Amino acid sequence: MDIKVLEDCDRLALEGKLSFPESVQRMASTGVERYRADLVRMEKMHYSATGETLGVTMEVAGAPAIADSFNQSAVKDALVTIQSGKIDYAEFLRRIMSAGVADYGVWLRSGVSIYFGRAGEFYVEHFPTKK
Repeated sequence: MDIKVLEDCDRLALEGKLSFPESVQRMASTGVERYRADLVRMEKMHYSATGETLGVTMEVAGAPAIADSFNQSAVKDALVTIQSGKIDYAEFLRRIMSAGVADYGVWLRSGVSIYFGRAGEFYVEHFPTKK
């Protein structure tokens, strides 16, 4: 894995200059198998199939406190909105934090992300397929 590529992916995504599919492709090309974003600590940990790990700090301007309750419909709405290109990654993070997401995991090979609330609630999202 290449820390520079991972930092660039995160920075460019937060600046609205890199889409999720592009970011996933870049991460996978450097050996990332999965990653976990901790929205309490504002850190993202990347994992390779060989056991290597690399972390990056997430810097989100105006990040709200994570809501106490998990609002699954608000998480789904944030996903639909970012997938349609109406918001950028930073706004997506603010919305899911306001919806009670404390952390989420993304599995690149299987195309699945799971969003977790503070009390263990979760929502599973499969990557959208190309039309």
